[in-house]
Amino acid sequence: MAGHEAEPADVLVCGFHALGEVSYERELKGETGLFADLAVLSRERRGVVISGCFTDARGMRRKSVVVAEKGRILGVSDMINRIDGGPYRAGAGVKIYETSVGKIGVIVAEDLYFSRVPETLSVCGADIAVCIFEQFSEGLEPLLARAQAFLCGIPVLLCGYGYALIADIGGKTRFATAHSPCCFDLEKEQEYHLVETRRRGLYRSGRKKF
Repeated sequence: MAGHEAEPADVLVCGFHALGEVSYERELKGETGLFADLAVLSRERRGVVISGCFTDARGMRRKSVVVAEKGRILGVSDMINRIDGGPYRAGAGVKIYETSVGKIGVIVAEDLYFSRVPETLSVCGADIAVCIFEQFSEGLEPLLARAQAFLCGIPVLLCGYGYALIADIGGKTRFATAHSPCCFDLEKEQEYHLVETRRRGLYRSGRKKF
Protein backbone atom coordinates (compact mmCIF):
# COMPACT_ATOMS: atom_id res chain seq x y z
CA MET A 1 0.00 0.00 0.00
CA ALA A 2 3.01 2.25 -0.21
CA GLY A 3 3.84 3.67 -3.58
CA HIS A 4 6.26 5.46 -5.88
CA GLU A 5 5.45 8.24 -8.31
CA ALA A 6 6.52 6.01 -11.20
CA GLU A 7 4.43 3.12 -9.97
CA PRO A 8 0.64 3.06 -9.61
CA ALA A 9 -0.57 2.54 -6.04
CA ASP A 10 -3.93 2.86 -4.33
CA VAL A 11 -2.39 4.36 -1.20
CA LEU A 12 0.76 6.46 -0.83
CA VAL A 13 2.13 6.69 2.73
CA CYS A 14 4.72 9.30 3.74
CA GLY A 15 6.51 9.99 7.02
CA PHE A 16 6.70 13.19 9.04
CA HIS A 17 9.44 14.56 6.81
CA ALA A 18 7.05 14.90 3.84
CA LEU A 19 5.10 17.91 5.16
CA GLY A 20 7.19 18.85 8.18
CA GLU A 21 5.81 21.80 10.17
CA VAL A 22 2.29 22.98 9.29
CA SER A 23 0.79 26.13 10.81
CA TYR A 24 -3.01 26.15 10.66
CA GLU A 25 -3.00 29.95 10.86
CA ARG A 26 -0.66 30.32 7.88
CA GLU A 27 -2.61 27.69 5.94
CA LEU A 28 -5.88 29.58 6.50
CA LYS A 29 -4.29 32.89 5.50
CA GLY A 30 -2.99 31.35 2.29
CA GLU A 31 0.64 31.96 3.21
CA THR A 32 1.33 28.24 2.86
CA GLY A 33 -0.48 25.53 0.94
CA LEU A 34 0.89 22.26 2.27
CA PHE A 35 -2.50 20.61 2.74
CA ALA A 36 -3.54 21.82 -0.72
CA ASP A 37 -0.37 20.31 -2.21
CA LEU A 38 -1.23 16.99 -0.57
CA ALA A 39 -4.76 17.13 -1.97
CA VAL A 40 -3.40 17.90 -5.46
CA LEU A 41 -1.01 14.96 -5.20
CA SER A 42 -3.88 12.64 -4.28
CA ARG A 43 -5.85 13.92 -7.28
CA GLU A 44 -2.92 13.39 -9.63
CA ARG A 45 -2.43 9.87 -8.33
CA ARG A 46 -6.19 9.21 -8.29
CA GLY A 47 -5.87 7.54 -4.92
CA VAL A 48 -5.24 8.02 -1.20
CA VAL A 49 -2.26 9.93 0.20
CA ILE A 50 -1.39 9.74 3.90
CA SER A 51 1.31 11.92 5.44
CA GLY A 52 2.62 12.76 8.87
CA CYS A 53 3.26 16.35 9.94
CA PHE A 54 3.75 18.57 12.99
CA THR A 55 0.76 20.88 13.27
CA ASP A 56 0.72 24.21 15.09
CA ALA A 57 -2.58 25.72 16.25
CA ARG A 58 -1.71 29.06 17.86
CA GLY A 59 1.26 27.64 19.72
CA MET A 60 -0.28 24.24 20.48
CA ARG A 61 1.94 21.80 18.62
CA ARG A 62 0.78 18.28 17.85
CA LYS A 63 1.95 15.25 15.95
CA SER A 64 -0.64 14.72 13.25
CA VAL A 65 -1.47 12.66 10.16
CA VAL A 66 -3.30 14.08 7.14
CA VAL A 67 -5.38 11.89 4.83
CA ALA A 68 -6.35 12.98 1.33
CA GLU A 69 -8.11 11.20 -1.53
CA LYS A 70 -8.65 12.19 -5.15
CA GLY A 71 -8.20 15.90 -4.63
CA ARG A 72 -9.74 16.52 -1.22
CA ILE A 73 -8.60 16.39 2.40
CA LEU A 74 -10.55 13.72 4.28
CA GLY A 75 -9.29 14.82 7.68
CA VAL A 76 -6.46 15.22 10.16
CA SER A 77 -5.74 12.82 13.02
CA ASP A 78 -3.77 13.93 16.09
CA MET A 79 -1.78 11.84 18.54
CA ILE A 80 -4.09 11.41 21.54
CA ASN A 81 -1.55 10.36 24.18
CA ARG A 82 1.06 12.75 25.62
CA ILE A 83 3.81 11.00 27.58
CA ASP A 84 5.51 12.70 30.56
CA GLY A 85 4.60 16.21 29.45
CA GLY A 86 6.32 15.97 26.08
CA PRO A 87 6.52 18.95 23.70
CA TYR A 88 3.56 17.80 21.61
CA ARG A 89 0.05 18.24 23.00
CA ALA A 90 -2.56 15.48 23.01
CA GLY A 91 -5.41 15.57 20.53
CA ALA A 92 -8.86 14.04 20.91
CA GLY A 93 -10.32 10.92 19.34
CA VAL A 94 -9.11 8.33 16.87
CA LYS A 95 -10.41 8.35 13.31
CA ILE A 96 -11.27 5.91 10.55
CA TYR A 97 -11.38 7.20 6.99
CA GLU A 98 -13.80 5.79 4.45
CA THR A 99 -11.89 5.49 1.18
CA SER A 100 -12.30 3.77 -2.16
CA VAL A 101 -9.89 1.05 -1.02
CA GLY A 102 -11.54 0.43 2.35
CA LYS A 103 -11.68 1.81 5.87
CA ILE A 104 -8.28 3.12 6.93
CA GLY A 105 -7.63 3.67 10.63
CA VAL A 106 -4.80 5.99 11.66
CA ILE A 107 -2.38 5.58 14.56
CA VAL A 108 -0.22 8.66 15.17
CA ALA A 109 3.32 8.07 16.43
CA GLU A 110 3.50 7.05 20.12
CA ASP A 111 -0.19 6.11 20.14
CA LEU A 112 1.19 2.77 18.95
CA TYR A 113 2.27 2.19 22.57
CA PHE A 114 -1.36 2.23 23.73
CA SER A 115 -3.27 -0.92 22.79
CA ARG A 116 -6.67 0.78 23.14
CA VAL A 117 -5.97 2.80 19.97
CA PRO A 118 -5.63 -0.10 17.49
CA GLU A 119 -8.27 -2.01 19.45
CA THR A 120 -10.73 0.86 18.98
CA LEU A 121 -9.94 1.00 15.26
CA SER A 122 -10.56 -2.74 14.95
CA VAL A 123 -13.83 -2.69 16.91
CA CYS A 124 -15.07 0.23 14.80
CA GLY A 125 -14.47 -1.64 11.55
CA ALA A 126 -11.11 -0.49 10.17
CA ASP A 127 -9.68 -2.71 7.44
CA ILE A 128 -6.11 -1.64 8.20
CA ALA A 129 -4.27 0.55 10.70
CA VAL A 130 -1.63 2.93 9.33
CA CYS A 131 0.91 4.20 11.85
CA ILE A 132 3.20 7.10 10.98
CA PHE A 133 6.18 7.21 13.33
CA GLU A 134 9.37 9.23 13.69
CA GLN A 135 12.60 7.57 14.79
CA PHE A 136 12.27 3.94 15.82
CA SER A 137 13.64 2.45 19.01
CA GLU A 138 15.75 -0.69 18.94
CA GLY A 139 13.19 -3.12 17.50
CA LEU A 140 10.36 -1.99 19.80
CA GLU A 141 7.91 -0.43 17.32
CA PRO A 142 8.05 -3.26 14.74
CA LEU A 143 7.42 -5.72 17.56
CA LEU A 144 4.45 -3.68 18.80
CA ALA A 145 3.04 -3.41 15.28
CA ARG A 146 3.12 -7.19 14.93
CA ALA A 147 1.57 -7.67 18.38
CA GLN A 148 -1.23 -5.14 17.75
CA ALA A 149 -1.99 -6.71 14.37
CA PHE A 150 -2.34 -10.14 15.98
CA LEU A 151 -4.28 -9.01 19.05
CA CYS A 152 -6.66 -6.67 17.19
CA GLY A 153 -7.10 -8.66 14.00
CA ILE A 154 -6.20 -5.92 11.51
CA PRO A 155 -3.04 -5.49 9.41
CA VAL A 156 -0.76 -2.73 10.67
CA LEU A 157 1.37 -0.61 8.35
CA LEU A 158 4.26 1.12 10.11
CA CYS A 159 6.09 3.95 8.35
CA GLY A 160 8.89 6.07 9.80
CA TYR A 161 12.36 7.46 9.20
CA GLY A 162 14.34 4.90 7.25
CA TYR A 163 12.00 1.95 7.71
CA ALA A 164 8.60 0.58 6.68
CA LEU A 165 6.82 -2.58 7.79
CA ILE A 166 3.52 -4.35 7.28
CA ALA A 167 2.31 -6.91 9.83
CA ASP A 168 -0.55 -9.30 9.08
CA ILE A 169 -3.28 -10.51 11.44
CA GLY A 170 -1.20 -13.56 12.28
CA GLY A 171 1.43 -11.28 13.79
CA LYS A 172 3.91 -12.01 11.01
CA THR A 173 5.97 -9.48 9.08
CA ARG A 174 4.64 -9.51 5.53
CA PHE A 175 6.92 -6.78 4.28
CA ALA A 176 9.81 -4.76 5.69
CA THR A 177 12.37 -2.52 4.04
CA ALA A 178 14.79 0.32 4.72
CA HIS A 179 14.48 1.52 1.13
CA SER A 180 12.37 4.49 0.07
CA PRO A 181 10.26 4.60 -1.97
CA CYS A 182 8.92 1.06 -1.85
CA CYS A 183 5.80 -0.73 -3.04
CA PHE A 184 3.80 -3.66 -1.64
CA ASP A 185 0.48 -5.23 -2.63
CA LEU A 186 -1.59 -5.92 0.49
CA GLU A 187 -4.78 -7.96 0.45
CA LYS A 188 -7.60 -7.39 2.92
CA GLU A 189 -7.72 -9.83 5.82
CA GLN A 190 -10.83 -10.34 7.91
CA GLU A 191 -11.17 -13.23 10.33
CA TYR A 192 -13.69 -13.54 13.15
CA HIS A 193 -13.81 -15.86 16.15
CA LEU A 194 -16.23 -16.37 19.03
CA VAL A 195 -14.43 -15.64 22.30
CA GLU A 196 -16.11 -16.47 25.62
CA THR A 197 -14.77 -15.30 28.97
CA ARG A 198 -15.88 -16.04 32.52
CA ARG A 199 -15.47 -13.25 35.08
CA ARG A 200 -16.68 -12.29 38.50
CA GLY A 201 -19.08 -9.44 39.14
CA LEU A 202 -21.70 -7.91 36.85
CA TYR A 203 -24.37 -9.26 39.19
CA ARG A 204 -27.92 -8.97 37.90
CA SER A 205 -30.76 -9.24 40.41
CA GLY A 206 -34.12 -10.61 39.40
CA ARG A 207 -36.71 -8.15 38.17
CA LYS A 208 -39.57 -7.32 40.48
CA LYS A 209 -43.02 -8.34 39.41
CA PHE A 210 -45.53 -5.57 38.89
